[in-house]
Amino acid sequence: MPQEGGDVEVGIVGLGRMGGGMAARLAKAGHRVVGYARKADVVAAAVADGAVGAASLEELVRQLAPPRAVWLMIPAGDPTEEHVAALLGLLARGDTLIDGGNSNYQDSMRRAAKAAAAGIDYLDVGVSGGIWGRAEGYCLMIGGDAAAAQRLAPVFQALAPAPDRGWGRVGASGAGHYVKMVHNGIEYGLMEAYAEGLEVLRAKPTWTLDLGQIATIWRSGSVVRSWLLDLTADILADPAGLEKIAPYVRDSGEGRWTVEEAIALDVPAPVIALSLDRRIRSRQSDPYAERLLAAMRQRFGGHAVGPG
Repeated sequence: MPQEGGDVEVGIVGLGRMGGGMAARLAKAGHRVVGYARKADVVAAAVADGAVGAASLEELVRQLAPPRAVWLMIPAGDPTEEHVAALLGLLARGDTLIDGGNSNYQDSMRRAAKAAAAGIDYLDVGVSGGIWGRAEGYCLMIGGDAAAAQRLAPVFQALAPAPDRGWGRVGASGAGHYVKMVHNGIEYGLMEAYAEGLEVLRAKPTWTLDLGQIATIWRSGSVVRSWLLDLTADILADPAGLEKIAPYVRDSGEGRWTVEEAIALDVPAPVIALSLDRRIRSRQSDPYAERLLAAMRQRFGGHAVGPG
């Protein structure tokens, strides 16, 4: 696995916004990256960034010297399930398969057990950093066998913001995706708090407050400063651009899983739960519950109701 000078070779399956950035960052650090995606133009873009292209999973595996390391950066659920099954049929004892998507930790534990039966190490790695990770580095939360994680330390060090920070093995199989799940639940709450607070400021009629200016002030010295606030300040610098965005907020599952886990553990998590509810509410163009509330209020108190 380690080459001369500490370089490592790794296969990356899925070269989208995250996977492509990771491949480019690894190649820039001197590691040999073999990349595969279903679309040829996506592979070509990765090749232009320093990777070696592969036209299939089989070709990707053939181009890696044993013991191999293959990193999946594809959507959780069926796509990951299908690729894990395919790669377990192509990899050999001593190889390592890594899932860097947002898989449910229970799926990761199940897949790790299946891989172990074939003598293949399975690491579940929660990856945070988004499209900025290519330049700034990725935060990596690693679950799985300690020796397997240590063998791939040069890869994690190259992907992280610095070799000595922003990454680490957090526990056995499933732990990486469990920590990333809760990380994303916290992210939901932070985003909701910023959005609500700034909306309160916007609604105050006494002054015409410049939200972009306020967010920029908060970025320095404030106890609420964060990278997320940096991004928010950038957004608010162009209020006209914000008006073009539909108030429809998606969720990719981790917030739901965090709330479910909190309930199962009898741990109150009201901020995360309410932030998830707000995302779901944002997708409703005709909120039935609010109509019903208005009707009930009108019936018992004779309060006026607005037009439908």
